[in-house]
Amino acid sequence: MRMSMGLQARLVQTQKLAPRMIQSMEILQLPMLALQERIEQEMNENPLLEQQEGDTMGVDDVDDINPRDNRSEDEKELVVRDSGDNSEDFERLQNMVSELPSTFDDSFRRSSNRMQEEADRRHDMMANAQSRPESLNDFLLHQLAELDIDDEVERVAERIISTLDARDGGYLRTPLADLLPSDHSAEQFAVAEEALRVVQSLEPVGIAARSLSECLLMQLRPEFEHFEEMQKLIGEHLEDLAANRLPQIQKATGYSIDLIQTVREELQVLNPKPGAAFMETYVPNVTPDIILEQDDNGDYKIRLDDDRVPMLRISEYYRRRLQDPTCSNEEREYIKRKINGAQWLIESIEQRRSTLTKVAEAIVEHQKKFFEDGPEAIEPLKMQQIAEKVGVHVTTVSRAVNDKWMQTPRGIIPLHRLFVGGTQTEDGEDVAWDTIRLKLQELIDNEDKSDPLSDESLVKKLAEEGMTVARRTVTKYRKRMGIPSSRQRKDWSLAKK
Repeated sequence: MRMSMGLQARLVQTQKLAPRMIQSMEILQLPMLALQERIEQEMNENPLLEQQEGDTMGVDDVDDINPRDNRSEDEKELVVRDSGDNSEDFERLQNMVSELPSTFDDSFRRSSNRMQEEADRRHDMMANAQSRPESLNDFLLHQLAELDIDDEVERVAERIISTLDARDGGYLRTPLADLLPSDHSAEQFAVAEEALRVVQSLEPVGIAARSLSECLLMQLRPEFEHFEEMQKLIGEHLEDLAANRLPQIQKATGYSIDLIQTVREELQVLNPKPGAAFMETYVPNVTPDIILEQDDNGDYKIRLDDDRVPMLRISEYYRRRLQDPTCSNEEREYIKRKINGAQWLIESIEQRRSTLTKVAEAIVEHQKKFFEDGPEAIEPLKMQQIAEKVGVHVTTVSRAVNDKWMQTPRGIIPLHRLFVGGTQTEDGEDVAWDTIRLKLQELIDNEDKSDPLSDESLVKKLAEEGMTVARRTVTKYRKRMGIPSSRQRKDWSLAKK
């Protein structure tokens, strides 16, 4: 094998993505609250950006400073055009394999007034911040600290509590032996068992159970009307109960079907995941970007709810300073860079406004029946259809509808909710999957519970309605809707009559 060193010239095609393109796509994708935060951040970092009352300053006002005709190809508009789909720009984004180089970050010192405003905002955020709820582990440890128990038992109980996870319902998944030294004695294991009994005596009832049956049994009380029957069904027939195999339970226990069903209903008051109440749930603060209203003629009109987005302009002071003969070359270059950045931001916000309006209008026009007649009238719609109608790349539509909400006469709904797949009826008419799911729910709600419809029977019923659907599709959507199988839906008290 021969090795050598030398110089070679090669022609290599590389992917390049300008900061201007990145910013345009980021601004388009931001929901309303995030856009407000982004603008505030940009105003803090760019002293040439100012908020004004009235219309946003036109970018043509600064063309004498930084003419758009002199921009490089990468700095030209990316997202919104009246013609063209910007496919090349987005292909470059998707194929990008390297990160952008770091940019020169310099800014003038902020004024004392601006720093005071930021301090006030931080104070308000801290004052209005929601306090963190007590965790399951903290809740149990507080109870444990109030008990008068042996120190060794308490230490092992603390180890047990540390393994419990609210997301798992508070079950003990770790064997007791794993919480002890590998060479533990029988006395140490007995201490661990005592510690487990202590933890299981804490609130919520059923915590630290090692199985579902143990969790439910811990919640039973002698005062329950069918205490003994509940014990037997949980301890010996829980799987049959979950699968609705009531005749097998009847044969094994001698209980009547009516009694078994009564006990099953009483068991539903028990909590299979007692620790789940301590899960931290995140409820997003939804602010609609788009308002859909009807005028006096019944026509739907789109309006962007961007009144809270500040109108921006480029500082007149710095524009005059740029023309001042005393302005140094270094200061002049700095102001030009900041003006260029401010101009990019203003244009990106305007592009976002234009894109959202056009996309929303196209969606509403296609889904007019949905807004008039309800969810059952929704029609199949793909993002590619809207992209072709608006004249943009499909990636633009995807970014425009991402995390955006529309306030409509039927409530606040996410824009992506209006994009649904579908199939065709025997007559060739398009039918959305949402419509099929609603029909599927209707058929199951109205079925004979003594002889529920199998998935194959549901396929035939849908076919009678002109909806041709495969059995595996019915099974998939039934499971997604949380609907049990026909065997599990059967009411055995009706079947015997």
